[in-house]
Amino acid sequence: MILTHATLATMSAEAESGGYGLIPDAAVVVDGARIAWVGPMADLPDAYRSHLEHDCAGRLVTPGLIDCHTHAVFAGHRAVEFELRLKGASYEEIARAGGGILSTVTATRAASEEELLARALPRIDQLIASGATTIEVKSGYGLTIADELKMLRAARRIGQARPVTVKTTHLAAHAIPPEYKGRATAYIDEVALPSLRQAHAEGLVDAVDAFCEGIAFSVEELRPLFTEARALGLPVKLHAEQLSDLGGAAFAAGQGALSADHLEYLSAEGIAAMARAGTVAVILPGAFYTLRESQLPPIAALRAAGVPMAVATDLNPGSSPMASLTLAMNMACTLFRLTPEEALLGTTAHAARALGLTDQGRIAAGLRADLCVWDADHPAELSYRIGATVLHKRIYGGRLDA
Repeated sequence: MILTHATLATMSAEAESGGYGLIPDAAVVVDGARIAWVGPMADLPDAYRSHLEHDCAGRLVTPGLIDCHTHAVFAGHRAVEFELRLKGASYEEIARAGGGILSTVTATRAASEEELLARALPRIDQLIASGATTIEVKSGYGLTIADELKMLRAARRIGQARPVTVKTTHLAAHAIPPEYKGRATAYIDEVALPSLRQAHAEGLVDAVDAFCEGIAFSVEELRPLFTEARALGLPVKLHAEQLSDLGGAAFAAGQGALSADHLEYLSAEGIAAMARAGTVAVILPGAFYTLRESQLPPIAALRAAGVPMAVATDLNPGSSPMASLTLAMNMACTLFRLTPEEALLGTTAHAARALGLTDQGRIAAGLRADLCVWDADHPAELSYRIGATVLHKRIYGGRLDA
C-alpha cells in the first residue's frame, strides 16, 4: 500500500529541535506491518508505483497517536463525586471519606472479567476514533491479588478484541483499601508484591506503576515494590507530585523510571533528576481540568531542562473521564501552554518513549506502520480544535480500518 499526496508530519528526531518534520506532497510506502519508504512524491522510486494507492489529497498524515497513561478498565462511575466537588468538596476530602478511588474499587471488585472488558471496549473505541493506535492500561481498582489479576487479564484482552496495541501496567499500589487502613507496608507485602509476581509469571504485565501521595504511598513504602519490579526486568513509572511534593519524581528517576506522571508540584530537584535519568514527564491536563486545580506543572522549567514531555488522557472514572487524545492535546496547549508541536510530540514520539517503545511514534522507514490520516492540512489543527479534528483514516499495523 502507498499513501500519496500527503502532508506528512514525520515527528522525526529533528522535529524535537523545532518543527514537525514536515514533508509536503509526500508519499509513505507500507509493506506488511512496516513502513518501507518515506519521502517527497517527486522522489518516489519506480519500484513502488504499482502498489495499491490511497490518494490523501493533501491531507495531514501523522504517526498513530499513543495514549501512554489510562485507567480504562473499571466498573461504575463517579458522577455524584463530580457533583460534590462542584459544591465545594475537595478530591482529598472525598477520598478520605471513602469515595474517590475506593468507590471505584468497590464496583470493580463486584464486576467479572467479562463485564470489565465489555465496559472498557466503548471507551477504547472512543480513543481509537481520536487516532489512538497504542494505549496503556493500568490495573489499580482491584486492590486484592485476584482482582488486580482480573483487571490485567481484561486489559490484555482489549488488544484481541480491537485493532490497537495495549501495554498493561501493574498499579496495585494505587490506594490503600479499607481492610489495610493504616497498614500500607503490610498491603505492599501481602497484596502488591504477590500480585506483581503472579502477573509477571502469567505474562500479564509490561510495567509497574504506583501512586506516591499523602492519600496513597510514600517513597519508602514503595521502594520494595520498585526493587522487585526491577528484579523481574520490568520498567517502572510513578504517579508523582499531583497534590503535593513528596519527592516521588526524583525517586522514580533514581530508579530509572520510564516516566513520572502528573507533576503539578514538581520541584527543581525533581526536574534535575528527571533530566539526568531521561525520565519522561507525562502531562495530564484532564485531571487538572476536572479537579479544577490551580497549581500548574512547571512546563517552562521542564522545557528548559530538556525533559521530554508526553501528553495523555489519564482516562479514569473520577478525575479524568476523557477518552480523546486530541482533546488532551488542546487542553495541554490551552491550560499548560504547550505548543502544538510539543503536544503532537507528546502523543507520538515522547509517548512512545514513556512506554519504552522504539518502533512507534514517528514516520520513518523500518518503523511500525501505525498512521493517522486527518481531515486537516496542518498539524497545529489537531491541538487548535477542541477535540474536533476529524480522523479520515487510521492505519494500524499496515492495515486500513474498515
